[in-house]
Amino acid sequence: MGLFLESSASNAPSEWVRRWSHLVPAGGPVLDLACGHGRHMRWFASRGHPVVGVDRSTEAVAAAGAFGHGVVADIESGPWPLRAQDGQPETFAAVVVSNYLWRALFGRIVESLQPGGVLLYETFAVGQETIGRPARTEFLLQPGELLRAFGELKVIAFEDGFSDSPARFVQRIAAVKPTLGAASAVEPVRYRLV
Repeated sequence: MGLFLESSASNAPSEWVRRWSHLVPAGGPVLDLACGHGRHMRWFASRGHPVVGVDRSTEAVAAAGAFGHGVVADIESGPWPLRAQDGQPETFAAVVVSNYLWRALFGRIVESLQPGGVLLYETFAVGQETIGRPARTEFLLQPGELLRAFGELKVIAFEDGFSDSPARFVQRIAAVKPTLGAASAVEPVRYRLV
């Protein structure tokens, strides 16, 4: 089972998500996996994005539903809940994952991105076990693991280290799914760094 930890003390979107949200195409749909009470759904909805949040907690989805479409689903052992009318996986301009890790979903996350779609992912890394929860190895990313897991994406930013606020070992990635024909483009895409 994956682990999702959301601080009840703060319902503000993470600094990482705020920092890189400008990469998400304007008005594009956003998927928040393990959305909790919808802090990232609220952030993107306030910026004009339709949002979908998935969580296994009925209570969390009820709260998150105030900001967009909430889906109650067990994404670890149940079927993937987001399908388009043609039966193919629904795709999004962005997928956001924060404080949640279930490695078996890495491929599904990439499939859920539209060409040009943005992945904003951050969760706990090895070292966290020395200061608190989570402490079990299966819930902690190994050094560079997000880089390897999402190597087919264009990495815009990556961090792997210790954060003081709040104190935790964390790994983060902001990456874009290449668009068709991007390799042959005369002018490269300019992903603004802020």
